[in-house]
Amino acid sequence: MDLSSEPIKRTLTKYKFRDVAVEELQKVHRLHPDVKPVVDSYTCTDNLQKDLLKLIGNIPVNYQGRTYNLPIQLWLLESFPFTPPICTLRPTPNMDVREGKHVDGRGRIYLPGLHNWDHPKSTVNGLLDEMIAKFEDDPPLSAKPTAEDPNDLLAFVSNLKMNEGSNKLDQPLNKVSVVGSGDLGLASVMALLAKGSVDRLVLIDIPESSTKSGTADLEIFTLPKVEISKDLSASSGSKVIVVTANAWSNDQSYVGVVQTNVDLYRRIIPALAQFSPNAVLLVASQPVDIMTHVAWRQSGLPPTHVIGMGCNLDSERLQHIVGMALVASSAGKQPWVIGELSDNKVGVWSLIKPGTGQFPELTPVTSSTRPIIDRGFEILKSRGQRSWSVGLSVADITHSIITDLRKTHSVSTLAQGWGGIGVEVFLSLPCALGASGSTRLAGLSLDQEEEAKIRESVASLACLMKQIRM
Repeated sequence: MDLSSEPIKRTLTKYKFRDVAVEELQKVHRLHPDVKPVVDSYTCTDNLQKDLLKLIGNIPVNYQGRTYNLPIQLWLLESFPFTPPICTLRPTPNMDVREGKHVDGRGRIYLPGLHNWDHPKSTVNGLLDEMIAKFEDDPPLSAKPTAEDPNDLLAFVSNLKMNEGSNKLDQPLNKVSVVGSGDLGLASVMALLAKGSVDRLVLIDIPESSTKSGTADLEIFTLPKVEISKDLSASSGSKVIVVTANAWSNDQSYVGVVQTNVDLYRRIIPALAQFSPNAVLLVASQPVDIMTHVAWRQSGLPPTHVIGMGCNLDSERLQHIVGMALVASSAGKQPWVIGELSDNKVGVWSLIKPGTGQFPELTPVTSSTRPIIDRGFEILKSRGQRSWSVGLSVADITHSIITDLRKTHSVSTLAQGWGGIGVEVFLSLPCALGASGSTRLAGLSLDQEEEAKIRESVASLACLMKQIRM
């Protein structure tokens, strides 16, 4: 590999680990002599431009007995090789990028080797080998419709994409990913399948999670529509991502246990948001209000696209309990559970039942209806939250989102500005859920006792958020 040109030598002086970088480039040349280094201007996320080295060339991809050369480029950051390259395709004018599990619509390449990069175990040669293997299973480029050679790989893939079925061309794929393969993850998968609104379901096993994996049995007894993976990139293109993973901690303090979960989220949430930037994140990890807040901060997604399970299950149960007494039906009201998922949760009423096309109007509990709500809460205490019941709740929320049902659920959401809440905390509040995420219902005035519970939760959650390291 020729590194003697003045532009390359001058650019290499900016690299923090120049000698190690040169050694790595020489190893690439020995196995992939057609991959060449050039100097080019790279635009950073802050719009700052800098001259960097990049490797350009073609990788040989074998498909149906023939070998094709796919053009790629690898930008080498100034801390290379201790940071991974930024890899993209280089489509020619007659090629279209075929968005898939390992490539986004702009041609950016995502692979487990990039996500888990750890030099010197991780190398460019190893990355290129992984790229070749993945692209042989899922070609990332297709020819534009004018391609004339029917035997060409790109034309074949393009034609295959155009003829996947009119129903899939007319409607976007309802893909849902469940992250965490413990009891709750498996319960969510089963409930989502039973609900019937999911076209494709991915269960991602997180090795760092404390929940015992149940993927072995799923691999034995395969289920239709279900893919099992340990690779976060398998979630690419999801409409909803359900996060059930919790980390194990030997720390005796509550803050320490929460911090362990925050550290786990730091390794998975940014990647999930990157692979599915339009998804709604549905958090089921505990403590749900805190972890939903953390997921929002770490993901960079808008608050309407990050919600937690919160009090949805309690709300549905309370509605059922009160409905059985026929009180709600005769009064034209429906109960909701709001606030923190703790002893501080509060009951309120709505004047219109969800699903009527109108947002319910919330009203506080009055002296005449308080005994009904109190009795309902007493019954709730004996029920607990089992994995399968939470899984059913997960499926119901997910169904509302991917079918754009606009049904109202009590979910953990950014509560700042609601009912006079001035700080950044997440609490369960009734929200209409649909394809564009969550729409929070208007606030209301609570009585002194209920107001005190909400304020106590706000202060407690805000205090905890200040103690954890994001």
